[in-house]
Amino acid sequence: MAARAAAMNDALRFETLAFLALYLLIVGSSLFFRLLPLDLTGTGWPGPDLLLCLTMGWLLRRPVHLPAPVIGVVFLVEDLITLRPPGLWALLVLGGTEFLRRRQSVVREINLGLEWAMVAGVMVAMTLANRLVLAIVMVPQPALDLSLLKLAFTVAAYPVVVLVLHFVLRVRKPATGEVDELGRKL
Repeated sequence: MAARAAAMNDALRFETLAFLALYLLIVGSSLFFRLLPLDLTGTGWPGPDLLLCLTMGWLLRRPVHLPAPVIGVVFLVEDLITLRPPGLWALLVLGGTEFLRRRQSVVREINLGLEWAMVAGVMVAMTLANRLVLAIVMVPQPALDLSLLKLAFTVAAYPVVVLVLHFVLRVRKPATGEVDELGRKL
């Protein structure tokens, strides 16, 4: 019986590490393509922040796959690569994701529409806090209409990212009675 429990823990631990590696691979690919001098839209409009949507969607489905230090480092690296003020957006994303992590048990019971509304509220709060801090320290920032347009596109992209997570990457909300690697109920 003990050997069976140890094998189950090893399998769950391997699954967690495999999904973390998949997340980091997607993040690395995303950052690589953002560095390329390509403008695929050609319209001049800002695109959605798919990395933020991916992180929040994944976190609400499987919070054990994305520890807080990983999220902080990923968004700090993104800050450095995209030449944003280092650490501000990473701190706001970390705060927003931890807020959502604490409500993961509630999100498990609600439908996608309510989840989308909650995530949109967090994204709006993060964007406004970012603009406020940048205004206080008088750092140049994009025009308000571009920031709001990017926020609107990001909020609109969230359900699409969640559907890709669910159907393509197979990252789903925990089933009733499912346990984590320590045997605790998810």
